[in-house]
Amino acid sequence: MSELTTIARPYAKAAFDFAVEQRAVEKWEEMLAFAAQVAENEQIQDFLKNTFSAQKAADTVISICGEQLDQYGQNLIRLMAENKRLTVLPAVFELFQHYMEEHNATAEVEVVSAQPLNATQEQKIAAAMEKRLARKVKLNCSVDNSLIAGVIIRTDDFVIDGSSRGQLARLANELQ
Repeated sequence: MSELTTIARPYAKAAFDFAVEQRAVEKWEEMLAFAAQVAENEQIQDFLKNTFSAQKAADTVISICGEQLDQYGQNLIRLMAENKRLTVLPAVFELFQHYMEEHNATAEVEVVSAQPLNATQEQKIAAAMEKRLARKVKLNCSVDNSLIAGVIIRTDDFVIDGSSRGQLARLANELQ
């Protein structure tokens, strides 16, 4: 299975990136789901494994899919046929769905501030974090009076300490 994933990953990633760029992620999900179902059919799998003509394999899958595929979906099928990779279409679809889930995921961001944040400050922090994380952000704001001033922003991946307490601690480390 891991070999199939390795083979399918570049196709899934390219399809997903293109779908995001074209703002057609749901359409691509539908196209790949249908093409994956076609490729899972035993008769089609036998045909794909035994045919020597990439053109014939691509034309067959495209004709079966019919109007389910747009021109870009057809191009993907042709490319995969040229590389003799049509049998991994189900794995491409699974990885595409994984990329969709990651893309649609919301990141939890904890914001600890010395003073309560107003709506404008929260919006600015949320916008900056969405840009940095490349996904939607949910802020969990709290107040810690011991910070003196500033904020500490925590995610699963990193911590940004912009508090006065943190700056004083860094200064003390540099002076020692």
